[in-house]
Amino acid sequence: MKKKVLVGMSGGIDSTVTALLLKQDGYKVEGLYMKLHSKPGYHEIHQARAQKAADFVGIKLHVLDLQDKFNEKVFQPFIDTYAEGKTPNPCALCNRNLKFGEMMKFADTIEAEYLATGHYIKTDGEFLYQAKDDTKDQSYFLFYIEKEILPRLKFPLGERKKTDIKQLAASIKGLESFASQAESSEICFVETTYTDLLRDYVEVDQVGEVLDQDGNVVGEHKGYMHYTIGKRRGFSVKGAHEPHFVTKIIPEKNQIVVGKRDDLACYSVVLDNLNMFNEEKEFQTTVKLRYRTKAVPCKVKIEDNKAYVTLQEGVFGVAVGQAAVFYDDDKLIGGGWIIEN
Repeated sequence: MKKKVLVGMSGGIDSTVTALLLKQDGYKVEGLYMKLHSKPGYHEIHQARAQKAADFVGIKLHVLDLQDKFNEKVFQPFIDTYAEGKTPNPCALCNRNLKFGEMMKFADTIEAEYLATGHYIKTDGEFLYQAKDDTKDQSYFLFYIEKEILPRLKFPLGERKKTDIKQLAASIKGLESFASQAESSEICFVETTYTDLLRDYVEVDQVGEVLDQDGNVVGEHKGYMHYTIGKRRGFSVKGAHEPHFVTKIIPEKNQIVVGKRDDLACYSVVLDNLNMFNEEKEFQTTVKLRYRTKAVPCKVKIEDNKAYVTLQEGVFGVAVGQAAVFYDDDKLIGGGWIIEN
C-alpha cells in the first residue's frame, strides 16, 4: 500500500472526489474537517456533509476545532484591514496559517506523509502551477503557503476540469447529491455583504466627504468602509456628467478621493511580507494584482524583503492590502502584499 495522505474535507464535491481519487490510487487516506469561522449553523451542516463523504469513500474523518486560531489569524485581520481603509485577502491568510499550516501539523500527528486538498492548482514539489482549468485556478490564493511544505502536497484536481469532476460525481451511485450541491461562497464567513459583517465590530455608517483629485470637497459618502478602490457607486459628486471611481481612501479623516477612469491607472506597486519560491533579486515576469484579473508584464527589484514592481501597462483598481502574485507563464514564482500603489 502507498503512503498515508490526509485530505482536507469540507463536505463539497471537490474534496470528496479528491479523497476518492487518492484512495483509488492506492493511498491510505484519512480526512480532516476543520471548524474555522463561527457562523451560526454552518458547521452543523458542513460537518455532516463531510462525514457523509468520508463514509462514502470509506475513510476515517477527524475533526479539528480551529475557531480561536481562525479569529486570531484570519478574522480579526479582516476587520482591522477594512478599518485601516485597505482591502483584505482573508483566503490567502487562511491557506497559509490554517489549511496548510495547522492542517500540516495535524498530518504530522497521525504520521501522514502527504496533505491533499480539493484546490485547483498543480505542484511538482518545488513550485506551484496554475490549474489546467483556468476558470477555477486557485493559485493566486495559495501564493503565501510555505515553500518547505510543497514536496508533501498533492492536488489531484489540478490536471482536471471542474466540469469533468461534476460529471464524474454524477456518474457514481451515492455521489449524485454532491454533484448538484451549490458552490461555496468566495469568502466562507461572509453571509451577505462584508459591510453587514463589519457592523457588528466597527462603526461602518459615518457620513463623510468626497474629494476630487485636487483635494476639493465635491460630495459626500456613507462611510469609508463601504468603499474599495475602483468602486463607482454609493457616493455623490456634484455636477458630475461621467462616472467617477474611488481612487484613494483616507480612513483617519473618513474621506474618499474619486476621479475619472484614467485616474485609476496604476503603473507601480511596492510589496512587503514576500513569499518567494525563487531566489532572484531582479527579474522580469508577469504579476496578477487581483484575483480574476489578467497577469501583466512587469519588472521586479527586491531589496530588504520588499519588492518594487514596475508595471509595463496600467492596471485599474489596484488596492493596498491585496496580494500581488508573480507568474512565469503558468509557474507561480512568489508574491507579496501591496503596501503602496
